[in-house]
Amino acid sequence: MAMSLEEFLEEWNNSSPYIHVQTSGSTGVPKPMLVEKRRMLNSARITCDFLGLHEGDTALLCMSLDYIAGKMMVVRAIERGLKLIVQEPSGHPMAMTQRGNWGTAPRVRSLRSTSGTVPSVSPINFAAMVPMQVYNSLQVPEERERLMQIKNLIIGGGAIDDALSAELKTFPNAVWSTYGMTETLSHIALRRLSGPEASEFYTPFPSVRVSLSDEGCLAIDAPEVCQEPLVTNDIAELSSQNFKILGRKDNIICSGGLKIQAEEVERQLRPFMREPYIISKCPDAKFGEIVVLLTEGSVDEAREVCQRVLPKYHQPRAYIHLDHIPLTETGKPARKQAESLVKKR
Repeated sequence: MAMSLEEFLEEWNNSSPYIHVQTSGSTGVPKPMLVEKRRMLNSARITCDFLGLHEGDTALLCMSLDYIAGKMMVVRAIERGLKLIVQEPSGHPMAMTQRGNWGTAPRVRSLRSTSGTVPSVSPINFAAMVPMQVYNSLQVPEERERLMQIKNLIIGGGAIDDALSAELKTFPNAVWSTYGMTETLSHIALRRLSGPEASEFYTPFPSVRVSLSDEGCLAIDAPEVCQEPLVTNDIAELSSQNFKILGRKDNIICSGGLKIQAEEVERQLRPFMREPYIISKCPDAKFGEIVVLLTEGSVDEAREVCQRVLPKYHQPRAYIHLDHIPLTETGKPARKQAESLVKKR
């Protein structure tokens, strides 16, 4: 059963200096963690400062409180005195709104207010969503209009494809892609998706330093939110102190002496594939590993697309049809589960 706001606030206000969180499970089984409340407040302060949020600004909570992204929205409201608009998580977070009036469905709370009055909530100064919520909102004209009115929209928890990026680039307000993980207490860097400042590179917060490990993975030194420096599994490219993520080390497929990044193959296919799909791998006696494509659509259609648009060394050597591509609870590709399915087939 999903955690309620009341349950989270009870845990936040107890005598323990720690909060229980769990990882998303995108690279394996979700695992529980204990994190320090003071570091969560540091993270909240850094984000609010970066976005220029002030006491009394409105923030929309439309994500699950079971994971760090939802918890941190509440902590930001606590740290900065934001007026928190609480809405049940759904695929259409803007569907329950009316322009200038939130009706009866969402609850408006000021986590510092003692007056008991309900403030005006238009416009929304700050919201966090996953790509699916943004994509769904763009399909409905009324929801799209409300989405465009959000002053600062951050998007995390999954890849933002080229088509979605192109739509968001025209938004009049600030739209950001986030980079971070549970271990960094949500994000430590943002990249702009809207307007002339749009970029493929993430800008770390001022207190964060990044570098590359010997294997080309992003290393993070964020002392205000992480007790120790952290080496990620994300293959990255640096430009000064900004960085671009190329894919995960776990998702490199070593085939016939070539290193193939699964995410790069998925990006190449994205404009052409009509049904959900995922690139995985399988051990192979001749090549070491081979590229495998799993799809909810026709295997024959997928093969035709791959042979038409992919370089020869990126083309899958096996295709598998699934009724449902495996996803984590937060909607990310469940790659370990996909690999297990491939091996069983």
